[in-house]
Parts: sequence; C-alpha cells; structure tokens
Amino acid sequence: MKGWEFTGTHQPLKIVEKPDPKAKPGYVVLKTLAGGLCHSDVSALDLESWMPSFNVPVIMGHEVCGEIVEIGEGVEGYEIGDVVSVCPLYAKDGTTPGYTRDGGYGTMTTAPVEQLVKVPEGLSVAKAAAATDAGATSYHAVCTVGGIKPGMKVGIIGVGGLGQFAVRIAVVKGCEVYVATRKQSAQELALSLGAKEVKPCITDFADKNLDVIVDFAGAGKTTADAINTVAQYGKVVLVGMAADTAQINTYPLIFKEMSIEGSQGSTTDDLRDCLELLASGKLDPEIHTCKFEEIGEGIEKLRRGEVSGRLVCIYD
Repeated sequence: MKGWEFTGTHQPLKIVEKPDPKAKPGYVVLKTLAGGLCHSDVSALDLESWMPSFNVPVIMGHEVCGEIVEIGEGVEGYEIGDVVSVCPLYAKDGTTPGYTRDGGYGTMTTAPVEQLVKVPEGLSVAKAAAATDAGATSYHAVCTVGGIKPGMKVGIIGVGGLGQFAVRIAVVKGCEVYVATRKQSAQELALSLGAKEVKPCITDFADKNLDVIVDFAGAGKTTADAINTVAQYGKVVLVGMAADTAQINTYPLIFKEMSIEGSQGSTTDDLRDCLELLASGKLDPEIHTCKFEEIGEGIEKLRRGEVSGRLVCIYD
C-alpha cells in the first residue's frame, strides 16, 4: 500500500510504501475508496500544539470511506465487499484514523467494527467520506448537543466545510436558520441552503430570540457575541477552534440562565443519521475531488484558503 505520511510539525507529508495491513481481532481491513482532506490536518502540520495527539510516523486522513477486503476474528454484521464509512472517534482501543493509526490518505487502512457504518446504496463515496467528519460533526453539534427541534430559531456562525452542512441540517429539521458570515460567496451559499437571513455578525440577530447558536468559527469574539445574542434560556454550542481563548461577558450567562457546551466529533449514530440525510438528497453539500497523487497540493490549497466546501480524494 501507499500513503501520505506525517512525521512531525513543519515537515511536509511524503508518499511512502508499506506492507498491506492485516486484520487483527475486532478489526477490518479496508481498500480506501475516498479520503476527505480536513483543515485540521493543516493545523497539525503547522502547529506544535497538535503533536501530542499523533503517534508518528502515521499516514494521515481521518475521513474514510472504504470497501471491506478482510475481516478479523470476532467481527459480526459485516461482509467482504461492504462499503462503509468510518467514525473517527470512540474506538475501544482509543485509536483514531490518521492520528494514532494509519488513515484515509493511504490506499488501504483498518478500522475497528465499532467505528463502522454501512454506506446507503447509491450514495457517492465522496459524500460518504465527507460525512464522517464535516457532516457528522455538524449533525452532532446541531442535533445531539444543540438539541434543535422543529420551529426553533437557530443561529449558525461560519459557513465553511462544516457550517454548510449545519445550515442545511437545521433547515431540513424544520428550524428557522439565521447565519453569520462575512464572506459574500458564503452568504450566497447559506441562502441557497435555505437560511432565512444572512448577516455579517451574529449580533445582527439580537432581536430574533435565537434558541440555539452554533459557533463553527470559534474565533473568541464570535463565541462572546453568541453569548450576548442567544435568547433567554438559550444554548451556545462551540465547535470551531480558531482561537483557544474567549473573553466573555458573564452578565448574560447568569441573567439569561443560558448554557454553553462544547461539541467534539460525532458518534456512529450521528454518522448513520447524516448518511441517511445525504442518501435522501435533502442534504447535498459542495464537494470537490482530487486524486491520490494530488493530496499534497490539496493540503496546500486548504492552507491558502482556496477550497470552498469539502475536498475529497477519490481512489481508482
């Protein structure tokens, strides 16, 4: 097998050849069909603070869709030839694809059975890969942590790879969606996805009594603005990590009796629900594709901010 290997911060990814993986108990071996490229991998390449999360050297890529080619002892409910998406979190052994075990930037990879979700028939492998992180992470933040219900007023901050999923998910779930983004193309995208209104800043919706605000930017000020804007007894969900600190006003936190929660990743249930929405056609994110040999350049495009939507490598 071949893969794009991560060896440390400030070191470029390099293509390596390794022996094909073998299925250990509780695991399957996958022929990679699609691997999503994520901006968090740019952060890992650029920021020393990400290094403790990795077991280097490791083939990167935590957004994986693949075909089962070998099944380990104890795996039930799956057969060789099944096409599956891999939830990146909650492996029983604590491993994560692309971080502590070889992931989706490789032509083959492995996954424990508890991280597998079968891909609905007819769904493209590109969407199935993007669903594992951008899709399911957004679903988890908006639905599972945010607890949205039909008729609620929901604020979304940021319409990047995750935010575009979140806007549409909230619309499909029957909510009124108000989006904050400064980028003109993102504003147009949000409206096309069904947002009721789009403004540059979430505080522009201070009169809308937003029940839930999900901050996909996490730029410090965006989180503080969300706290100031959310309705009485409302909830702010923090997903974005553009800044690791935020100076907040505790007055609204106390007197509105609001709550703020963090949201990390997703569960297999979130991923399964997201895949079903994608298969139904109600959720149709903007996805661009590249080839295996172009993963390095794809990372550079992400670094330069040249990718709208999600970028996914398709394997031949």
